[in-house]
Amino acid sequence: MKKEEMFELVKNLPFDQKKIVFEQDNIKIQIFRPSKLSKRFEGYDLKKNFQIWLKEGNREFRPNHLRVMIDLNLRTRSRPELKKDILLAFDNIFYGKDPEIELKSLNNEHFEHNLNPLVIIGYLAQLFIIEQEYGYNKKSYFDPPTLFLQGWIREFIDNPKEIDNLCMSVCNRQPPLKKYTYKENKKHKKYEKDLKPLWYVED
Repeated sequence: MKKEEMFELVKNLPFDQKKIVFEQDNIKIQIFRPSKLSKRFEGYDLKKNFQIWLKEGNREFRPNHLRVMIDLNLRTRSRPELKKDILLAFDNIFYGKDPEIELKSLNNEHFEHNLNPLVIIGYLAQLFIIEQEYGYNKKSYFDPPTLFLQGWIREFIDNPKEIDNLCMSVCNRQPPLKKYTYKENKKHKKYEKDLKPLWYVED
């Protein structure tokens, strides 16, 4: 499902109903829009708020962005020769492409370490991007603001820094390294149009 199609599902999601948007290997990705917000979301647009849920067998929980990043970091460590393929696929998901199509060529690859099937991670990344694009209402140093998340996804795949240090940086709300965002960031003085794929990867 392309991002624009998933976006429509999110926009039209009824209050207080969970909707399955993807399912594979007894793992379900669900979206949910609560009709009431907690106090920390006071002043937030109720309609633009939605939650992402993951159901694995009898376990049901709300994953966060780190699940995507950690999974992709583990995969790259398992198969470093596939790094560019993974980066390109998740960039294309960021640009709006269908995760199933973009990840099809990697379906038969074996990764010794991961958290979920790769297509599940692809759809979670898509939904987190939509969540940020649809509901983010604060000032951002990035244009589009979703570059903050995508920059971190790129960094977790590409950067040899240890995973605990990467996670600490994310949890402290530090921005990703500029090398992963600046040419796509319209607020940066070195912003460029018509960039080549994987422009940030050093040969």
